[in-house]
Amino acid sequence: MFVDAIVVIISVASYEEAETIGAYLVEKRLAACANIISGVHSIFFWDGKQCREQESLILLKTRRTLFDPLCAEVKKIHSYSVPEIIALPIVAGSNSYLQWVEENTHPDPNPPPGRR
Repeated sequence: MFVDAIVVIISVASYEEAETIGAYLVEKRLAACANIISGVHSIFFWDGKQCREQESLILLKTRRTLFDPLCAEVKKIHSYSVPEIIALPIVAGSNSYLQWVEENTHPDPNPPPGRR
């Protein structure tokens, strides 16, 4: 089984921002797949006060070795000054799906033709 696979969770201000970030990361091959969950109600403290916001979540399937470059790219385009970007290990999964994740991610965001 492919043991480098992770799920990255990113919260964003809107569905449109989630779509932009998700598509960008998949295009750069930093994630194999981006699932967007809209209508998330978040409760958190910010600047000393409790906030309640409607947000969207992006669930990304990628490799652990790609977390740092993925995180750097998200920080460049995310609207929050401190975005939630966290990773969870995939402890088990379908071998064929995990192989697909491996085949559709690449540590070099601009691989030469034929290496994708």
